[in-house]
Amino acid sequence: MSNDLMRFSVAMPEDLLVRFDRLVARRGLAKNRSEVVRDLVRDALVEEECATPGTEVMGTLTIVFSHHASDLQEKLHAIQHEYLDSIVSSMHVHLDQHNCLEVIVLRGETGLVQDIANLILGTKGVKNGRLVVTTTGQHI
Repeated sequence: MSNDLMRFSVAMPEDLLVRFDRLVARRGLAKNRSEVVRDLVRDALVEEECATPGTEVMGTLTIVFSHHASDLQEKLHAIQHEYLDSIVSSMHVHLDQHNCLEVIVLRGETGLVQDIANLILGTKGVKNGRLVVTTTGQHI
C-alpha cells in the first residue's frame, strides 16, 4: 500500500461544515480540514480494531472512589494482583479529604481488558470511571 495522498470530495450540509470548521480551528494552526479528516478516520479505524476479538489493546482505566469506603482499596489491590499479567502500572492521586483517583494501565486482548475494567468499575465503592483503549496494532 502506498502512502500517496489521494483526493476525494465530501458533500455535507452547511451547518455541519460550519461546526466542522470550528473543530478544525480548535485543533490549532497546524491543522486543516484534510488533517482533521485524516485524524477522524484514523480514530474510527482504531476504535473498530479495538472492538475486534483477539486484538491486543492498551487501555487506561480512570476511577474515582472514596477512600473511606470499607475495604475498597484492598478489593482493588486484590483484583490488580489477580490480573498481574495484564496490569502494567497504576497511579493513585489524593483528590481531597474524601476522594481518590486511580489510573490503571492495562494491556491484553480486547475482551480481557474490558472484563478487568468492568470488574473494577463494578466494585462497590467505585463512584465512577472510564476505560479508554487503543490498539497496539498486534493480534494475539
